[in-house]
Amino acid sequence: MPVVVTGSIATDHLMTFPGRFTEQFVEGQLENVSLSFLVDDLVQHRGGAGANTAFGLGLLGLAPVLVGAVGSDFADYDAWLTRHGVDTASVHWSQLKHTARFVCTTDVVNNQIASFYSGAMSEASSIELAPVTARVGTPDLVVVGPNDPTAMVRHTQECRQRGYPFAADPSQQLAWADGEMIRELVDGAQLLFTNEYEAALLLQKTGWTDQEVLARVGTWVTTRAAEGVLVRQGGAEPISVIAVPETKPVEPTGGGDALRAGFIAGQVWGLSPERATQLGSAVATEAVEVVGTQEYSLVREPFLERFAAAFGADAADEVAAHLPA
Repeated sequence: MPVVVTGSIATDHLMTFPGRFTEQFVEGQLENVSLSFLVDDLVQHRGGAGANTAFGLGLLGLAPVLVGAVGSDFADYDAWLTRHGVDTASVHWSQLKHTARFVCTTDVVNNQIASFYSGAMSEASSIELAPVTARVGTPDLVVVGPNDPTAMVRHTQECRQRGYPFAADPSQQLAWADGEMIRELVDGAQLLFTNEYEAALLLQKTGWTDQEVLARVGTWVTTRAAEGVLVRQGGAEPISVIAVPETKPVEPTGGGDALRAGFIAGQVWGLSPERATQLGSAVATEAVEVVGTQEYSLVREPFLERFAAAFGADAADEVAAHLPA
């Protein structure tokens, strides 16, 4: 059964600032911020959280179904995703707007300042999941990733109504969403993905405690940068998994989406939560060692050797049984 990935589809404009953002802040003037950073370079890449996650799942052989909205400038991007194993037949093409744009600057300690233009993504709320599942079959999982807010709510409600298991990945949308909307997106999710900051924001805005969240979701996966990943389930001991050591860290953008792809693939393959998390950690490391969120590859033997070095030969053998050539 397929994994359906809903979420943003965008082009990324990534820049690098050779200093620290915090050195530019003036104490007592944060309410009147007017900052400009001279960056070293600019690169443009394919991106968007939904497309990034689908790309990773495609590399892992899962043939994910991507659901989102794009502009008429999507043709080359469409061909790229198709070549990498992503089903794009359910993507909505806007007649009026361009594909969304993500503009992000990263400083020397990996702090980021970003802006997002939604463009055609604003039309994602018109997409119904029923025709998608009529075409590809009942999904193993629907990923409700960061997207047009109305679309996120609609997809979540439809999953509940139709009995589709879903993963809640509100990500950047937590920053502006109110508690009521966040509770709507999270309640009943089979999986919940956040980073540490997003986890704190979710608790603050919903008024829930950690245990109240765990009573409402199946598994809560929290990424913690260099400290690795924390996986929690109600009534079970937390699982902590290290980040696979980087050999040449380049650009953190997209690492979280790659981790989600690896974790979801592990769950679909029937691996334990710990093993699925290890797989996610390994895929994330591959992603952050290149510039661009879809520029990495998963070459089977080197990937498995690296996985074994981090988690042991037995763990690598389990993953090898599912990893495509």
